[in-house]
Amino acid sequence: MEIAYRFGFDAAHRFTHYPEGHPHGALHGHSFQVEVALRGEPDPRTGFVADFAEIERACADVRAALDHRLLNDLEGLAQPSLERICVWIWDRLAPRYGSLARVAVGRESCGQRCTYFGPEA
Repeated sequence: MEIAYRFGFDAAHRFTHYPEGHPHGALHGHSFQVEVALRGEPDPRTGFVADFAEIERACADVRAALDHRLLNDLEGLAQPSLERICVWIWDRLAPRYGSLARVAVGRESCGQRCTYFGPEA
């Protein structure tokens, strides 16, 4: 069984590997959407794979670290691609949730999305 929680954040970034004058090399921002999924069997006592209230609190911590920030300034996000943002979020949630199945990050306005299934997938 899989459960998922979604949250959003707004942030700016730039990509320094583009040549001068490229539009993505300039500072720009996006509204990002994140979906975090956990997989497992429901606890017989609670009926939960995991408590959504706790997942929401953990994701609030991640959101607070990302929201209204310049992503390039965050350790591990010097080149803040969707791929690297997924791994960055995974690295913060995986220690709390051994059943973490995937992290997806998208920019809906651009029609872009990346899904990370963890280091062993």
